[in-house]
Amino acid sequence: MSFRLAVCVEMVYGELPLAERVHRIHGQGFEVELWDTRGRDIGALAATGARFSSMSGYFGGSLIDPDGAHEVLASAEKLIPTAVELGAERMVVHPAELGEGGRAVRPLHRSTGEMWLTGLRTLERLGELGGKHGVTFALENLNTVLDHPGIPLARAKDTLALVSAVDHPNVKMMLDLYHAQIGEGNLIELVRAALPWIGEVQVADVPGRFEPGTGEINYRAVASALKDAGYSGVIGLEAGASGGQGVEAGDIALAAFRSAFDV
Repeated sequence: MSFRLAVCVEMVYGELPLAERVHRIHGQGFEVELWDTRGRDIGALAATGARFSSMSGYFGGSLIDPDGAHEVLASAEKLIPTAVELGAERMVVHPAELGEGGRAVRPLHRSTGEMWLTGLRTLERLGELGGKHGVTFALENLNTVLDHPGIPLARAKDTLALVSAVDHPNVKMMLDLYHAQIGEGNLIELVRAALPWIGEVQVADVPGRFEPGTGEINYRAVASALKDAGYSGVIGLEAGASGGQGVEAGDIALAAFRSAFDV
């Protein structure tokens, strides 16, 4: 296997308690992605022995808003002990504040120079924070067509521009190819261009946001392009199982994911 494979525990095996989902994913040889860790039994999750590839890295504020950037930084600092306890390598942030269902808290449909500069400076400070504690902050691209309307600087080309401008070893991209396919396409050229700044790649098929092989993306070709480019990091399945939330459907989805990236 050329890549380390991870699975988002939030989107599969929904009929099982969280720790059991982690056990099942870990037992099949995958790493684990987490979203919001607040209010969860971190000790129980750590005791599973699973390797956690990523978790949410903030819980308030906006990376690109001068009035909200301090909240991003403060909440990130509060979450670092959790990341350290779990051994999570990446803490995921977004270009602007997400609310219920991933919707923009304050929808904005045009970016400004001030947003770019604020995003750059906030990421620089996150890089300093990450360097101090041994974690990497990963800026995730989003699509504004379907799932996240009103989030400025969310396209992959925008997040790539920000991360490459910061050029800090503790600031990387969480390159989400599901979002990039909806908003931009041209995935193989995208992964080649983004390669030096990729911290992790997330995948799901389009439409539906299910496992590879259920939609229009040729993930075997994407996997080959990543391998040929020299990428050997984490590929994370951030997708639901097309067969539903049951255990059998989850197992089938994870097997399809493994098969797509076994190059």
